[in-house]
Amino acid sequence: MSTQQSLYARVAENRWTGLAVGIIITVILLVLPLVSDPFTNQTISRILVFAVAVLGLNIVMGYAGQVSLGQVFFVGIGAYAAAITIESDWAAALGPDLLLLVLVVALALAIVLPGVAGVIIGMAALRLRGLALALVTIALPIIGVPLLKRFEITGGSEGMSARFIPRTDSFPYQDQIQYFAILAISAIMFALAYFLVRGKYGRAFAIVKENEAIAASMGISPYGYKVLAFTVAAIYGGVAGFLYVVAIQFVSPDVMGFGHSIELVIATIVGGAGSIVGSLLGGAFYVLIPQLTNAVGATGYTPIVQGIIILLVLFLLPGGLASLPRVIRRLVRRRRRQDDSDGDGASASAPPNHQEREAIQ
Repeated sequence: MSTQQSLYARVAENRWTGLAVGIIITVILLVLPLVSDPFTNQTISRILVFAVAVLGLNIVMGYAGQVSLGQVFFVGIGAYAAAITIESDWAAALGPDLLLLVLVVALALAIVLPGVAGVIIGMAALRLRGLALALVTIALPIIGVPLLKRFEITGGSEGMSARFIPRTDSFPYQDQIQYFAILAISAIMFALAYFLVRGKYGRAFAIVKENEAIAASMGISPYGYKVLAFTVAAIYGGVAGFLYVVAIQFVSPDVMGFGHSIELVIATIVGGAGSIVGSLLGGAFYVLIPQLTNAVGATGYTPIVQGIIILLVLFLLPGGLASLPRVIRRLVRRRRRQDDSDGDGASASAPPNHQEREAIQ
C-alpha cells in the first residue's frame, strides 16, 4: 500500500476527523452570511428548508421503510398555518414589538396542525402496504391544491404574502435574520432526528422495516411505530413549511404541487435514504440543480439533469451521496488487502538472498 493510501485510511477512520469536519462546517455556516451576498444567503436558507422536509421523509421512508409520496402536503399545511397567523388581525393588533410572539404561535401551529393530520391520515393509511399506501399518499397533494385555491383565507389561486421583515435601505439585514432563524431551527430539528433514530425508537423503526413479524414477536407494534414515523415526518414537513414562509415570505398552492412531492422523494434517494447527512445533501440537490440549469440557460433540461443524476446515483452509489465516504473507505481497504497479498506472494516467490542461502546450507 502506498504512503498516501495509508495516510488517507488513517485519517478517514479516525473518529476525530468527523468532529473536525463538523466544527469546520459549523464555523462556515456561522460566518458565511456575514460576508456573502443576499442571493447566497437565500440559497443556503432554502437548502436548509428543504433539508428539513427531506429529513422528515427520510424518517418515514429511510428508517421506518414506509412509502410516502405526500410529504409536500404537510409542508403546505405548515406554510399556510404560518402565513395565515402572520397575516391575521390579532397579529396586526399586537404590532411589530410582539412579532416574536406571533412567530412562536405560527411555528406552534405549523407543528400541531400537520402533526394532527399526520396521526389521522397515518392511522387510516398505514393499514395498507406497498402500492396501495403509495396511492393514498399521492392523493394528499392532489386533493390539497384545489382546496387551497378555493378558500379565501388561503388567498385562492394567487396565494398570500406573509412579509414580516421588510427589506429597506435603512435595514438591509433581512436575509441574514432569515438565515440565522432558519439555521437555528434546522439545527434543532436535525439534532432531534439524530437522537430519535439512534435511540430505542430508531431501533424499533429498523426492526419494523426489516421484518414486521419479528418486531411483533419482540413486543414492538409495527402499526404503532409506522403511525409514529408518519406523524414525525408530518411534523417535520410542517416545520419545513414554516421555514419556507420565513425564507420566501409568500406562499401559494404551488408549494403543495404533486411534482414537488416527487422531487422530495428523489432528493431523499439521491442524498441517501436512512442518513441524517443524506437529508442535507438531498436538500442541496433539490435547490441547486434547478439553479445551476437556470444559470447556464438550460431551464427546460432540469428534469433531464435530475433524471441522469438519480440514475448515476442508483447505479454507482445505491446508498446515495452520503454513502460516498463509506464506499471510498471500502475501496481503500480492498486495495490494501490486494497490495498485502501481492507483497506476500512476491516475498514467497523471490529467490533467497546470500544470508538465506548460507542458512539453508
